[in-house]
Amino acid sequence: MSERSGDEVLVVFADPVSPELARTLDLGGYRWKAVTSTEEAAEHEPPAGWSGAVVDTTERGADAWAFARSVRRQDLGTPPILALVNGAQLADLELRDELFDDFCLAPFHPRELEARVRHLLWHVGSGPRPEMIEYRELALNLATYQATIAGRPLDLTYMEYELLKFLAQNPGQVFTREMLLNRVWGYEYYGGARTVDVHVRRLRAKLGEEYAGFIQTVRSVGYRCGQSRWGS
Repeated sequence: MSERSGDEVLVVFADPVSPELARTLDLGGYRWKAVTSTEEAAEHEPPAGWSGAVVDTTERGADAWAFARSVRRQDLGTPPILALVNGAQLADLELRDELFDDFCLAPFHPRELEARVRHLLWHVGSGPRPEMIEYRELALNLATYQATIAGRPLDLTYMEYELLKFLAQNPGQVFTREMLLNRVWGYEYYGGARTVDVHVRRLRAKLGEEYAGFIQTVRSVGYRCGQSRWGS
Protein backbone atom coordinates (compact mmCIF):
# COMPACT_ATOMS: atom_id res chain seq x y z
CA MET A 1 0.00 0.00 0.00
CA SER A 2 1.40 3.36 -1.02
CA GLU A 3 1.27 6.59 1.03
CA ARG A 4 -0.53 9.75 -0.09
CA SER A 5 -1.51 12.84 1.82
CA GLY A 6 -5.03 13.10 3.20
CA ASP A 7 -7.54 10.42 4.08
CA GLU A 8 -8.23 9.18 0.55
CA VAL A 9 -7.85 5.42 0.15
CA LEU A 10 -8.70 3.40 -2.95
CA VAL A 11 -10.21 -0.06 -2.90
CA VAL A 12 -8.91 -2.19 -5.76
CA PHE A 13 -10.86 -5.24 -6.88
CA ALA A 14 -8.47 -7.54 -8.72
CA ASP A 15 -7.33 -11.11 -8.36
CA PRO A 16 -4.45 -10.77 -8.57
CA VAL A 17 -3.47 -7.09 -8.82
CA SER A 18 -1.28 -6.81 -11.91
CA PRO A 19 2.26 -5.50 -11.39
CA GLU A 20 1.48 -2.65 -13.81
CA LEU A 21 -1.55 -1.54 -11.83
CA ALA A 22 0.24 -1.78 -8.49
CA ARG A 23 3.25 0.13 -9.79
CA THR A 24 1.10 2.90 -11.32
CA LEU A 25 -0.84 3.44 -8.10
CA ASP A 26 2.32 3.35 -6.01
CA LEU A 27 4.19 5.82 -8.21
CA GLY A 28 1.13 8.06 -8.15
CA GLY A 29 1.37 8.15 -4.37
CA TYR A 30 -2.04 6.56 -3.75
CA ARG A 31 -2.98 4.58 -0.66
CA TRP A 32 -4.87 1.50 -1.78
CA LYS A 33 -6.07 -1.88 -0.61
CA ALA A 34 -6.60 -4.90 -2.84
CA VAL A 35 -9.67 -7.04 -2.18
CA THR A 36 -11.29 -10.04 -3.85
CA SER A 37 -14.82 -9.74 -2.45
CA THR A 38 -17.37 -7.28 -1.13
CA GLU A 39 -17.02 -8.80 2.33
CA GLU A 40 -13.28 -8.21 2.35
CA ALA A 41 -13.79 -4.62 1.20
CA ALA A 42 -16.31 -4.01 3.98
CA GLU A 43 -13.95 -5.51 6.54
CA HIS A 44 -11.08 -3.20 5.59
CA GLU A 45 -13.09 -0.06 4.80
CA PRO A 46 -11.43 2.97 6.46
CA PRO A 47 -13.42 5.12 8.92
CA ALA A 48 -13.86 7.86 6.31
CA GLY A 49 -14.97 5.34 3.68
CA TRP A 50 -13.32 4.42 0.41
CA SER A 51 -12.44 7.45 -1.70
CA GLY A 52 -12.72 5.52 -4.96
CA ALA A 53 -12.75 2.03 -6.44
CA VAL A 54 -10.66 0.56 -9.24
CA VAL A 55 -12.38 -2.55 -10.56
CA ASP A 56 -10.35 -4.81 -12.86
CA THR A 57 -12.81 -6.74 -15.02
CA THR A 58 -10.21 -8.31 -17.29
CA GLU A 59 -9.76 -11.54 -15.31
CA ARG A 60 -12.83 -12.25 -13.16
CA GLY A 61 -15.32 -10.27 -15.18
CA ALA A 62 -18.55 -11.56 -13.60
CA ASP A 63 -17.20 -11.19 -10.06
CA ALA A 64 -15.79 -7.74 -10.82
CA TRP A 65 -19.11 -6.42 -12.12
CA ALA A 66 -20.91 -8.00 -9.17
CA PHE A 67 -18.54 -6.08 -6.91
CA ALA A 68 -19.29 -2.85 -8.77
CA ARG A 69 -23.01 -3.55 -8.49
CA SER A 70 -22.63 -4.04 -4.74
CA VAL A 71 -20.84 -0.71 -4.46
CA ARG A 72 -23.67 0.94 -6.35
CA ARG A 73 -26.18 -0.63 -3.93
CA GLN A 74 -24.31 1.32 -1.22
CA ASP A 75 -23.06 -1.79 0.55
CA LEU A 76 -19.72 0.08 0.72
CA GLY A 77 -20.90 3.66 0.64
CA THR A 78 -20.81 5.40 -2.73
CA PRO A 79 -17.22 5.74 -3.96
CA PRO A 80 -16.79 6.54 -7.67
CA ILE A 81 -15.73 3.56 -9.78
CA LEU A 82 -13.03 3.27 -12.44
CA ALA A 83 -13.41 0.07 -14.50
CA LEU A 84 -10.47 -1.59 -16.24
CA VAL A 85 -11.60 -3.39 -19.39
CA ASN A 86 -9.97 -5.01 -22.39
CA GLY A 87 -10.86 -4.43 -26.02
CA ALA A 88 -13.22 -7.39 -26.20
CA GLN A 89 -15.30 -5.94 -23.34
CA LEU A 90 -15.93 -2.50 -24.78
CA ALA A 91 -19.31 -3.46 -26.26
CA ASP A 92 -20.44 -4.70 -22.84
CA LEU A 93 -19.94 -1.28 -21.25
CA GLU A 94 -23.15 0.09 -22.75
CA LEU A 95 -25.09 -2.52 -20.80
CA ARG A 96 -23.38 -1.56 -17.54
CA ASP A 97 -23.03 2.21 -17.77
CA GLU A 98 -24.68 2.62 -14.36
CA LEU A 99 -21.95 0.56 -12.70
CA PHE A 100 -18.93 2.80 -13.37
CA ASP A 101 -17.99 6.48 -13.56
CA ASP A 102 -15.05 6.11 -15.92
CA PHE A 103 -13.14 3.31 -17.63
CA CYS A 104 -9.62 2.66 -18.86
CA LEU A 105 -8.66 0.26 -21.61
CA ALA A 106 -6.14 -2.47 -20.74
CA PRO A 107 -3.30 -2.71 -21.42
CA PHE A 108 -3.13 0.87 -20.22
CA HIS A 109 -0.57 3.64 -20.40
CA PRO A 110 0.48 4.39 -16.77
CA ARG A 111 0.08 8.14 -17.28
CA GLU A 112 -3.45 7.69 -18.57
CA LEU A 113 -4.52 5.45 -15.71
CA GLU A 114 -3.00 7.76 -13.10
CA ALA A 115 -4.74 10.74 -14.72
CA ARG A 116 -8.08 8.93 -14.71
CA VAL A 117 -7.70 8.07 -11.02
CA ARG A 118 -6.99 11.74 -10.28
CA HIS A 119 -10.03 12.64 -12.36
CA LEU A 120 -12.12 10.19 -10.32
CA LEU A 121 -11.01 11.63 -6.99
CA TRP A 122 -11.36 15.23 -8.13
CA HIS A 123 -15.06 14.64 -8.80
CA VAL A 124 -15.59 13.80 -5.11
CA GLY A 125 -13.51 16.70 -3.87
CA SER A 126 -10.23 14.90 -3.16
CA GLY A 127 -6.83 16.02 -4.27
CA PRO A 128 -5.23 19.47 -4.67
CA ARG A 129 -6.63 22.27 -6.78
CA PRO A 130 -5.58 21.52 -10.35
CA GLU A 131 -3.31 23.51 -12.60
CA MET A 132 -4.95 24.96 -15.68
CA ILE A 133 -3.80 25.83 -19.19
CA GLU A 134 -5.98 28.51 -20.72
CA TYR A 135 -5.66 29.90 -24.22
CA ARG A 136 -8.51 32.14 -25.30
CA GLU A 137 -11.68 30.01 -25.28
CA LEU A 138 -9.75 26.80 -24.58
CA ALA A 139 -9.24 25.54 -21.01
CA LEU A 140 -7.32 22.39 -20.03
CA ASN A 141 -7.46 20.97 -16.52
CA LEU A 142 -4.13 19.22 -15.86
CA ALA A 143 -5.44 17.33 -12.82
CA THR A 144 -8.52 15.78 -14.38
CA TYR A 145 -7.49 15.72 -18.06
CA GLN A 146 -10.69 17.56 -18.89
CA ALA A 147 -10.87 20.14 -21.66
CA THR A 148 -13.46 22.73 -22.59
CA ILE A 149 -13.87 25.12 -25.48
CA ALA A 150 -15.97 28.20 -24.76
CA GLY A 151 -17.30 26.35 -21.72
CA ARG A 152 -18.31 23.27 -23.76
CA PRO A 153 -16.75 19.98 -22.55
CA LEU A 154 -14.62 18.14 -25.08
CA ASP A 155 -14.71 14.34 -25.10
CA LEU A 156 -11.06 13.62 -25.88
CA THR A 157 -8.97 10.48 -25.86
CA TYR A 158 -5.76 10.54 -23.85
CA MET A 159 -3.52 11.27 -26.86
CA GLU A 160 -5.92 13.85 -28.30
CA TYR A 161 -5.71 15.66 -24.98
CA GLU A 162 -1.91 15.41 -24.91
CA LEU A 163 -1.61 16.81 -28.44
CA LEU A 164 -4.01 19.67 -27.73
CA LYS A 165 -2.20 20.47 -24.48
CA PHE A 166 1.20 20.55 -26.18
CA LEU A 167 0.01 22.90 -28.91
CA ALA A 168 -1.78 25.16 -26.40
CA GLN A 169 1.39 25.38 -24.33
CA ASN A 170 3.32 26.60 -27.38
CA PRO A 171 1.02 29.05 -29.20
CA GLY A 172 2.35 30.33 -32.50
CA GLN A 173 5.20 27.84 -32.72
CA VAL A 174 5.25 25.58 -35.78
CA PHE A 175 5.97 21.89 -35.30
CA THR A 176 6.63 19.30 -37.96
CA ARG A 177 4.81 15.98 -37.74
CA GLU A 178 8.05 14.30 -36.72
CA MET A 179 8.57 16.82 -33.92
CA LEU A 180 5.04 16.24 -32.64
CA LEU A 181 5.55 12.48 -32.73
CA ASN A 182 8.70 12.85 -30.64
CA ARG A 183 7.39 15.46 -28.20
CA VAL A 184 3.85 14.13 -27.67
CA TRP A 185 3.99 10.40 -28.40
CA GLY A 186 7.59 9.95 -27.26
CA TYR A 187 10.81 8.87 -28.89
CA GLU A 188 9.96 5.21 -28.38
CA TYR A 189 6.83 5.54 -30.55
CA TYR A 190 7.25 3.97 -33.98
CA GLY A 191 3.99 5.05 -35.59
CA GLY A 192 4.12 7.06 -38.80
CA ALA A 193 3.48 10.75 -39.31
CA ARG A 194 -0.06 9.94 -40.43
CA THR A 195 -0.84 9.39 -36.74
CA VAL A 196 -0.51 13.14 -36.20
CA ASP A 197 -2.81 13.96 -39.12
CA VAL A 198 -5.48 11.57 -37.86
CA HIS A 199 -5.41 13.09 -34.36
CA VAL A 200 -5.50 16.64 -35.72
CA ARG A 201 -8.51 15.77 -37.89
CA ARG A 202 -10.33 14.28 -34.90
CA LEU A 203 -9.47 17.24 -32.68
CA ARG A 204 -10.77 19.71 -35.23
CA ALA A 205 -14.01 17.76 -35.52
CA LYS A 206 -14.44 17.80 -31.74
CA LEU A 207 -13.57 21.48 -31.45
CA GLY A 208 -16.35 22.17 -33.94
CA GLU A 209 -16.47 24.34 -37.04
CA GLU A 210 -16.21 27.61 -35.13
CA TYR A 211 -12.99 26.63 -33.34
CA ALA A 212 -11.43 24.09 -35.73
CA GLY A 213 -8.96 26.78 -36.80
CA PHE A 214 -7.36 26.62 -33.36
CA ILE A 215 -5.03 24.06 -34.94
CA GLN A 216 -3.58 25.70 -38.04
CA THR A 217 -1.89 23.85 -40.89
CA VAL A 218 1.39 25.35 -42.05
CA ARG A 219 1.69 24.04 -45.59
CA SER A 220 4.64 21.74 -46.26
CA VAL A 221 5.76 22.07 -42.63
CA GLY A 222 3.28 20.95 -39.98
CA TYR A 223 0.91 22.45 -37.41
CA ARG A 224 0.68 25.25 -34.89
CA CYS A 225 -1.71 26.68 -32.34
CA GLY A 226 -3.28 29.65 -34.14
CA GLN A 227 -2.26 33.16 -33.10
CA SER A 228 -5.03 34.96 -34.93
CA ARG A 229 -8.60 34.42 -33.77
CA TRP A 230 -9.26 30.87 -34.87
CA GLY A 231 -8.08 31.49 -38.39
CA SER A 232 -7.28 28.63 -40.76
